Amino acid sequence: MKWKAFKTAFPYTIPIFAGFWFLGLTYGIYMNASGFSFVYPMIMSLTVFGGSLEFLAVSMLLSKFAPMQTLIMVLMVQARHLFYGIAMLERYKGVGAKKFYLIFGMCDETFSINCAADIPEDVDKGWFMFFVTLLNHFYWFFGATLGGVVGSFLTFDTKGLEFVMTAMFVVIFLEQWMKEKKHYTAYIGLAASVICLILFGADSFLVPSMVCIVAGLTCMRKPIERAGD
Repeated sequence: MKWKAFKTAFPYTIPIFAGFWFLGLTYGIYMNASGFSFVYPMIMSLTVFGGSLEFLAVSMLLSKFAPMQTLIMVLMVQARHLFYGIAMLERYKGVGAKKFYLIFGMCDETFSINCAADIPEDVDKGWFMFFVTLLNHFYWFFGATLGGVVGSFLTFDTKGLEFVMTAMFVVIFLEQWMKEKKHYTAYIGLAASVICLILFGADSFLVPSMVCIVAGLTCMRKPIERAGD
């Protein structure tokens, strides 16, 4: 049962491996260039597993001690996971103790696969989602650790590597745009983000944007479903 679930889950994660390996490698190199040994990206990728948050954590670790500011920043950056969690409540029912790891290891890419994957009836749903989560977690951990080790041997200028996260999200947006027949969800996301950016500023627009996006998607649910998006 477990082996069949693993074989079914693995192909779904291959594209994630390509992205996570490169991003994790970049993150590890960035950490090393900032003065941290490979142990930092290795442990942070294993325990924090926050993607863009881990990139931001580099500057947090180098700045003055500000726990409240750090807490607020973390909540703002990772606030989208609140909505992911709500969306997965039904999906995670009946999976047993695996639920705890599924909650911990849920990232954007894992959420997308576990939410949308058409799992065969003869494959255990809980183990399928577990292996998707575990494999994606391992890809990030492996890339970040390798980057931390390799970074100490590099001599070229690594300035600007943190921009890789911005580039990744731009590519994800463009791929989603190309898949949609009608771009209702993209328009809602763009409009909500731009308006909240103007109203709340670059440091505080993320959470209001998420709330507006959820409200917009709820109001436009029927047209979006009819469009197949």
